[in-house]
Amino acid sequence: MAEHRTITLLVVDDHPVVRDGLRGMFTAGDPDPAGPRFEVLAEASDGVEAVALAQRLDPDVVLMDLRMPGGGGVEAIAALARLGARSRVLVLTTYDTETDTLPAIEAGATGYLLKDAPREELFAAVRAAAEGRTVLSPAVATRLVTRVRTPAAPAVPADQALSAREREVLELVAKGTPNREIAAELFISEATVKTHLTHIYGKLGAKDRAAAVAVAYDRGILGRA
Repeated sequence: MAEHRTITLLVVDDHPVVRDGLRGMFTAGDPDPAGPRFEVLAEASDGVEAVALAQRLDPDVVLMDLRMPGGGGVEAIAALARLGARSRVLVLTTYDTETDTLPAIEAGATGYLLKDAPREELFAAVRAAAEGRTVLSPAVATRLVTRVRTPAAPAVPADQALSAREREVLELVAKGTPNREIAAELFISEATVKTHLTHIYGKLGAKDRAAAVAVAYDRGILGRA
């Protein structure tokens, strides 16, 4: 029987009760017997401590709060990106305004989740983040739209609408599916997937996967869950 993979975590939040709750949740484990195990390596109460611990412990995923006395999450995310840290950062916060979401994504966060997310959604998000997949809920995506668009960008002409295949690719991207699996599911090459993504970015005026998904939700190309 194959051994379950262990995903290592660093929990960053200025509230001890929140840190204790998250540690307990992940220690209890994923209810999915086929899912990976989780191990919380350490906890940090601010961004400065988080950067130091992430460098020393090299966790797979950093669960990062944003607003913390002594060092905020956005600054910590940017610092980890500059340092070339392997850890993926999944923002877990109560704040979902544009002034919070966009700076965190731009700083290098792999995903953005709100603290009222169900346990199963949090586990799934951590698994996806550990694999480098974008984790962006429709609610948060909507708030990013007005900022990820190019100011005064012209309307997309009818002949620049997404093709049926491009919509299929984008739907899978929105689910966090990596290019390799998209290629397998649609019976195309990975190079073709990348070509479709390039066309999608151009048509939607998006710079990356997260931005493309955000714009697609706003325009109704993707239905909200």
